[in-house]
Formats: sequence, structure tokens, C-alpha cells
Amino acid sequence: MSQGGQRSMPQSKEAQLRDYTMRLKSNVKAMFENFTEIIKLARVEEDGQLQRATQNEQDHFEMQVRASNIVRAGESLMKLVSDLKQFRILNDFPSVNDSITANMHLYRDMQTQIDTKLMALRDEMAADLFELEEEYYSSVYK
Repeated sequence: MSQGGQRSMPQSKEAQLRDYTMRLKSNVKAMFENFTEIIKLARVEEDGQLQRATQNEQDHFEMQVRASNIVRAGESLMKLVSDLKQFRILNDFPSVNDSITANMHLYRDMQTQIDTKLMALRDEMAADLFELEEEYYSSVYK
């Protein structure tokens, strides 16, 4: 972060961002390592019949475990994305302040427009009422 343009973040935010980075790296690393190991298990060996069947079962089980590890790391990454969105929303005070200021200006403009329309309506009603009163008091049918 630049010192001149932006304020430095509080220690807890920096620690949280470091934690997010560490989680990202560990999850991607876990996905890569498990995928690499699954590829390594795709080897073909020519051994005895019983040993080969046993090895195939073991390889199949290991592939399932590693695939589960990949899915768990992917779910963890999705949770990380959700946490990052929440962090961004909760800690983006300049953006929130800008939004509040923009809404405040919008509503003040709307208030000014409504006040102007109400004043015009009041003036029209006063003129109409004056004409009606004049007609009533000058009428011969009182």
C-alpha cells in the first residue's frame, strides 16, 4: 500500500488478509498435490494376479480419498471466496460512505423538487381559493 494516498489498514485486517492468502495457497496446493497423485496412480504394472487385484483395489481407494480431498479443497476455496466478499463488504468504508453521500444528495435534490412542486401547488390553490371566495362573496344567491 502506498503511504501517501491510502491509510494503512489496522493490524487485524492485515492479519485476516494474510490468513486468506495462506488459505488460498494451501487449498490450491492440496488440489494440485492430490491431482498429481491420482495421475501417478494411473500406472500399469505387470505383476502376479492376486497382487495386481489387491493393488488395483488399493489404488481405487486411494483415488477416491484423493478425489475427496480435491472436493474438500474446492469447497474450502468457495468458502474463502464467500469470506472475501464479506470482508470486502464489511470493510469497504470509503465505498459505503460514497454511497451514503450520493444517496443523501439524491434525496436532497428530490426534496427540493418536491418542495418546489408543493409551493407551486399551494400558490395555485391559494389563487383558486381567492377566486372562489370572491365569487361567493359577490354572489347574489347567498
